[in-house]
Amino acid sequence: MKKIALIALTLLSSLTTLRAQESPKEEDFYKIVTPAIPEGIILEVGGLTTLPNGSLAISTRRGEVWIVDNPTSRTPHFRKFATGLHEILGLAYKEGALYCAQRGELTKLIDKNGDGKADVYETVYAWPLSGHYHEYSFGPKLAPDGSFFVSGNVAFGDEEWWRGESRVPGRGWIFHITNDGKYEPYATGVRSPAGISMINGELFYTDNQGDWMGTGGIFQVKKGDFMGHPAGLKWAGLPNSPVKLTEKQFFAERDNRQNRNAQNRAIKPENIVDEKPEFLYQLKEKYDMVRLPAVWLPYGVHGVSTAELIADNTNGDFGPFTGQIFVGDQGQSNIMRVVLEKVKGEYQGASIGFRSGFQSGVLRMAFDKDGSMYVGETNRGWGSAGDANQGLQRLVWNGKMPFEMYTVKAMPDGFEIEFTMPVDRKSAEDLDSYKVSSYLYKHFPVYGSPPVNTEELTVKGVKLSADGKKVRVVVDGLRQYYVHKIQLEGVRSESNSWSLVHPDAYYTLNNIPDGEKLKTTEIKTTRSGKAQAAVEKTPAKEHVSPDGKGKTPEKAVATKAPTWEQIKPILAKNTCLACHTVDKKVVGPSYQDVAKRKYTNEQIVDLIYNPKPENWPDYATPMAPMPQVPKADAAKIAAWINSLAK
Repeated sequence: MKKIALIALTLLSSLTTLRAQESPKEEDFYKIVTPAIPEGIILEVGGLTTLPNGSLAISTRRGEVWIVDNPTSRTPHFRKFATGLHEILGLAYKEGALYCAQRGELTKLIDKNGDGKADVYETVYAWPLSGHYHEYSFGPKLAPDGSFFVSGNVAFGDEEWWRGESRVPGRGWIFHITNDGKYEPYATGVRSPAGISMINGELFYTDNQGDWMGTGGIFQVKKGDFMGHPAGLKWAGLPNSPVKLTEKQFFAERDNRQNRNAQNRAIKPENIVDEKPEFLYQLKEKYDMVRLPAVWLPYGVHGVSTAELIADNTNGDFGPFTGQIFVGDQGQSNIMRVVLEKVKGEYQGASIGFRSGFQSGVLRMAFDKDGSMYVGETNRGWGSAGDANQGLQRLVWNGKMPFEMYTVKAMPDGFEIEFTMPVDRKSAEDLDSYKVSSYLYKHFPVYGSPPVNTEELTVKGVKLSADGKKVRVVVDGLRQYYVHKIQLEGVRSESNSWSLVHPDAYYTLNNIPDGEKLKTTEIKTTRSGKAQAAVEKTPAKEHVSPDGKGKTPEKAVATKAPTWEQIKPILAKNTCLACHTVDKKVVGPSYQDVAKRKYTNEQIVDLIYNPKPENWPDYATPMAPMPQVPKADAAKIAAWINSLAK
């Protein structure tokens, strides 16, 4: 018995040691807490702001404003402050009053008699509406001088239901409401500007993928800017417009693809694989007022429906990322971390994963005085990952240091990456620990864009700092304006051999900085061959170039349906899990629902490359074409989906 007990103890010890050596995940550092919400209160959160006394103010899409006293306690107290408002998608506090952006006005809410409820609903400014359901208004955001900014969603066409339209002034614009209640158009070219934000006194906004928006993006906004969507240019000729680009100039550069068939019905524009792509930066090279995004967020990887930005002002109470930016995503129910820098006067930077797993779509965020982050969530009509249609949750750091890329900065010959803890020198000086590629998104009237012009770049060498916390990665073939995907799968931490919690960064390189490049004698060029060995074990696949230059195999059919364990990494790699789950409706239909349609494997493969949103009218977000998915992967996905119907 003693021998058996000793063997069992040894096995247990081995398992414990193995478990201890596993690299921790994001949930091992940041815990999602769901506070107790009284029965009957539905928090489809549209706005969040922390009040000076520590209470939390919440606005909802149902037109209510709630105040939560002692919000981090076990028994927070909810009281209704205002009601009867229209789709409140933002909330701000100023000089003892709350301000909210309804569909058609900026409203000041005042508790005059001090009973904890708003007595006065004062119209600060009312803007026009056409009545279209998609004319959401986001904000307000408080400017340093006490004035407000609001952003206006576009409507959609009637027959051309896929095309953004500006039916009344302000739609497709960011506008300014002055301290004396006057309206000023400020910038245009926005489509679905859900994340209007004030970061360190500067105005930013985020947009969602759609027509003319290849994927989600984060833009700094200055007066007179044009961000790429043409709908708002309809009003650029008005006397008070600061935007000097006209519709005529824009459509002289870009084809709006308003074509009709033999029955005189409008034809929905679709992605053409072998077309010559046009890019937003080409328009900027001709017109100075064109504003490029500081960061493109890779669709399906770091975003589906980009939401609000928030800066970490907790002085270390929320972790090691003080001063950095977080951005939510409504569709994927997650939060990313964004590292920004200015190069040649323009913002650019990297998007890095941070925390997923929220119960509904992340739309708004606010920090509590204890350093935790409130996360306001909503789903109705928009679709999101998670089991709930709405909610309020809190993200809490446990005080432990995650192994992450702390910053990613552009260099004249590559990138400098700083880590939150020292790295293992052997792994960091192995060129096979790194992989860098670059790509861009089309600027065209199709809903979303696949990544195009993708190139694998050569990592020529690395230089590790003496303290092991910074590495210069020398990359051959940097491309201005392109997104550079930087993968550090092989880098390990010095003290515990952890891999990075998030090993990928997506850096938008608007400008390549000037300066001195590293000399060949300064860099390490060692390769372990581990990455090459892994490649050799994997059967070679025909590459399908997103721009059609690669050769596509004539046919690739999976003879046997893969298991869930086999298909899951393929779905994750191709970003399918961003919008679909096995058995639940998210942004798109569940795989079980697709299986019920009885498509053949070949039909499913074709629908991956050429989706037909009209087949799924109950889903607000149409699927973008996915020509970058390898044919062999598409065939396996199709076979697996159809196996669910058996």
